[in-house]
Amino acid sequence: MIFYPSERLALFIDGSNLFAAARTLGFDIDYRALLEEFSSKGILVRALYYTAILEDQDFSPLRPLVDWLDYNGFTVITKPAKEYVDSAGRRKVKGNMDIEIAVDIMSLSEQLDHIVLFSGDGDFRRLIEAVQRRGKRVTIVSSLQTQPAMVADELRRQADNFIELSDLAQVIARDPAARAQSQANRVAREAAMGIEPREDVDFEEEEDVDA
Repeated sequence: MIFYPSERLALFIDGSNLFAAARTLGFDIDYRALLEEFSSKGILVRALYYTAILEDQDFSPLRPLVDWLDYNGFTVITKPAKEYVDSAGRRKVKGNMDIEIAVDIMSLSEQLDHIVLFSGDGDFRRLIEAVQRRGKRVTIVSSLQTQPAMVADELRRQADNFIELSDLAQVIARDPAARAQSQANRVAREAAMGIEPREDVDFEEEEDVDA
C-alpha cells in the first residue's frame, strides 16, 4: 500500500461498519492515532465519520464519541436511526449511511487524489469504479480475518488497495496487548507466505492505522 506525500486524501468512515469489524477482531479504535497516522501520509483534506443515532433516547452511547470526533479534527455526519420490530418480534435499529457517503465522495472527489473508505459494503463497488474513472485512487479498509469476512470480494477487487484492519491494530488499538497480537498475527501470516520478517512496519506497505 503506497501513499504519496503530495497526495490530497480524505477518509470516509462508515462508523457502524468499522465498529462492528473492530469489535469482531477484539479491539477498540483510538481515533486520534488514526487521524495522526493518515495525516502523516499525505495532505489530509478531510476525515468524515458517518453514523445514525436514535434521537428519542435520553442518552445515546454514541454521543460522547460523536462529540469528541466533532471537536478533534473529524467532520461528523449523523442522521436519525429508525427503530422497528421484525417479524419475530425483535427490536431492530436501522441507520444506513450509504447514500450520504456516496454523495460526499462524489462531491469531494475533484479536490482529492486518494479516497480512503472504511467499509466492506459491496454496494460501494460501483461508486469506486466511478471515481476511479475520474483518475482517483481508492483504498478500502476492512477485514478478511473475521468469520465471515467483513469485506465483500467485489469491493476488494475493485479497489486500488486493500488495508487489512487486523494488521492496523498494531497502530490503532487502544489496548497494547491487542497491538502486540496484531503484530504477531501479521508476522505469522507473512512467514506462511514466505515473506522475510521486518523490524519496522511501514504504513505505506502494511496499511496501518492508530487508535
